[in-house]
Amino acid sequence: MLAIRITRSVLAAALVAAASFAAAADPSPPIEKEMTPEQFKAAGLDLLSPEQLANLNAWLNRKITTETKKAATLAEDKVKTENRGYFNFGSSEPIVSKLVGEFKGFRQGRLYVLENGQEWSQIDQATLAGVRLTNPQVKIEPGMIGNAWYLSIEGYNTRAKVTRSK
Repeated sequence: MLAIRITRSVLAAALVAAASFAAAADPSPPIEKEMTPEQFKAAGLDLLSPEQLANLNAWLNRKITTETKKAATLAEDKVKTENRGYFNFGSSEPIVSKLVGEFKGFRQGRLYVLENGQEWSQIDQATLAGVRLTNPQVKIEPGMIGNAWYLSIEGYNTRAKVTRSK
């Protein structure tokens, strides 16, 4: 299921990117070909000189290209943000958030739910006994090798190896 979600997200980003490149490479048809003669006349475009109409078409093509590139960038950023922590996908910047509810120390198999909606499971045997905190600030950082991520609690040096489950 995780692989399907990531595959769909990557596919969506690829389609948006492909659309932006297609828009940049293949300008839109002139506005006079996109509108019916009645629409063209009702908009007053039939009163434009050929030079004015050419300028309008050039402006529309630039606008479409610019907006498509913006949409592609936003879609790519969204995919990267939503999929951080899954495999090596997305940004390698630390994730900073707060845990939802009470933190009762580290324990292998424990689930940590973040305010941003992400869920992480501890996969190592790190411990942080005797610590009880409510909604503590956390940082989840990628390891140097492979797809390892480490969760730390603000104010403590112990880190737990975690894997993203949601």
